[in-house]
Amino acid sequence: MDILTGLDYAGVAVFAATGALAASRKQLDFIAFLFLAAITGIGGGTIRDTILGQTPVFWVQDHIYLLICAGVGALVFFTAHRFESRYKVLLWLDAVGMAAYSVKGAAIGFSATGSSVIAIVTGILTATFGGVLRDLLSGEQSVLMRREIYLTAALFGALAWVVCHHAGLSPVVGSSIGFVVAMVIRGGALHYGWSLPTYKGKPGRTMEEIEKL
Repeated sequence: MDILTGLDYAGVAVFAATGALAASRKQLDFIAFLFLAAITGIGGGTIRDTILGQTPVFWVQDHIYLLICAGVGALVFFTAHRFESRYKVLLWLDAVGMAAYSVKGAAIGFSATGSSVIAIVTGILTATFGGVLRDLLSGEQSVLMRREIYLTAALFGALAWVVCHHAGLSPVVGSSIGFVVAMVIRGGALHYGWSLPTYKGKPGRTMEEIEKL
């Protein structure tokens, strides 16, 4: 197994775990655990493959990804109660999945198009879209709406892989560097509250204010 395949499996597994943890926080049933685990685990990669025109998408070609999601979802169903703070575990597992997928998504995007720009975009999409779907379906606060750095970590993870690839580094080294860069940035954001400057202008009107116009 090469490192990119390993990152792919790892990304699916940890993202699936975050989906199942979200289901546990809402006290959903077993099937809902499996559903949220699968949606989160394969959602980003599905969007990536669809955009790149790589059909059937990866989990249709290789059902091991669905089995990983199902296995992880079932495991979390029986063990989630052991975690004192499931949301904190969710966020850290999400960080690991995001870091792994930023590299894998970039590699697939570059392989399909030869474009560094597309590689970075597909790295970001692969790394973040599963988590967005998870939060949307489970009613959790979206990771994109938190102040801590998130998308930027995926961006720099994918960028680091692209730079290493053009520098002629081996796939193992390039993928490892990309993963570490994304993980350090996101981990620092979670631990220290790192964030980028925010918009300081007047906020948008509420629906009530708009209706009064």
